[in-house]
Amino acid sequence: MPYTKRRRLVSSAVAVALGATALAACGSSSDDGEAGSGPVSLTYWTWAPGMDKVVDLWNEGPGKKEQITVTVKKQASGDTLVTKILTAHKAGQAPDLVQAEYQALPTLVSNDALADIGDGAGAAKDRFAEGVWQQTTLGTDAVYAIPQDIGPMMFYYRADLFEQYDLTVPTTWDEFAETARKLKKAAPDKDLTTFSANDSGLFAGLAQQAGARWWTTSGDRWKVGINDDATRKVAEFWGGLVKEGAIDNQPMYTPAWNKALNTGKQIAWVSAVWAPGTLTTAAPDTKGKWAMAPLPQWNDGDKRTGSWGGSSTAVTTDSAHKDAATKFAVWLNTDRTALNALAKEGGIYPASTSAQLSGAFTEPPAYFTNQPDFYRKAAEIAETTAPSAWGPNVNVAYTSFKDAFGAAAKNKSDFTAALDTMQRVTVADLKKQGFGVAE
Repeated sequence: MPYTKRRRLVSSAVAVALGATALAACGSSSDDGEAGSGPVSLTYWTWAPGMDKVVDLWNEGPGKKEQITVTVKKQASGDTLVTKILTAHKAGQAPDLVQAEYQALPTLVSNDALADIGDGAGAAKDRFAEGVWQQTTLGTDAVYAIPQDIGPMMFYYRADLFEQYDLTVPTTWDEFAETARKLKKAAPDKDLTTFSANDSGLFAGLAQQAGARWWTTSGDRWKVGINDDATRKVAEFWGGLVKEGAIDNQPMYTPAWNKALNTGKQIAWVSAVWAPGTLTTAAPDTKGKWAMAPLPQWNDGDKRTGSWGGSSTAVTTDSAHKDAATKFAVWLNTDRTALNALAKEGGIYPASTSAQLSGAFTEPPAYFTNQPDFYRKAAEIAETTAPSAWGPNVNVAYTSFKDAFGAAAKNKSDFTAALDTMQRVTVADLKKQGFGVAE
């Protein structure tokens, strides 16, 4: 991605306004080329399963009345989609709407690919938790997307095995460590959980809960704080448990990990609201034996959680119909019918707080029929989502995490050294791209 002046922060005034999150340029809020009358056709790039069926509800209902038709174009997710959006935008041919993960928004905004839709979408703010809405505003008065789904983090554990080994569900991370040690002493062949370095989002969410701010701004420069005190605390905590052998150090999502969950060799998992779907596949023989609780806290009495996953619906600066696209984006993520369809067809957990206890979420997941209040607890936890702080090169930071922490976990070596490597790599990449960086 070549350097351009637009990728610098617009002004120190904007930088100050960014707060916890920062961006490198402002998207356009104008509607140049907006059709004054007549039918409007929009294209939406998304990876969500079943989105075409959800969009059909719009086209046959509100869209028909508004004369706004949306066509879904299925795409790959993650970095692949971000790259494709930026390539299309460079040619002035990006679609009207895109599904974007929260951590991808600063990259898209810094490349002037996303429009400020605040005029048409600002009223939707009250439908979302503050920490969730902040991810789409990047800490400014601008609105670059509408939250769609979220991944508040939680603690999952085998209730039957906790009872068997006389373990108490930890409410603090100190208690978590003691629980791991107690289990290892009682059953050396079992582990409370594992530290996995093959999914950067887990560690990022844990750092977020601890108060980390990985990307902020100082004047017109980016400031990278990946090795800040909050993140170092998280790294030292997990690195210490791995080094002493209190928990496992194997990666998630492998046949060995699945087997450990299914046989009770691993009896807990720090995950997010989407975990029931994963457990259904990974540990089918333990259905009805798991329970969910809030994430342990760093200080007794705190109520904070991090995010692991989630995405939004954004309007591009290339769209000639930004007002129409904004109307659809708001409908998709706030309308009860749309949200129920998203849950049914795509299996998403909605960002809209009003939808978290209605429709598909009035009954617990099939895997958790033993916990009738699953979604009530989930909604309460989601409200405590801590603010995030993403930057324009999250992909580089995440890749560095997998490399540095993967080696550290495997070798049971210093996690803080791996964190320093992650910091250096991320800063070096920002400078290479031409961003101003505050040391």
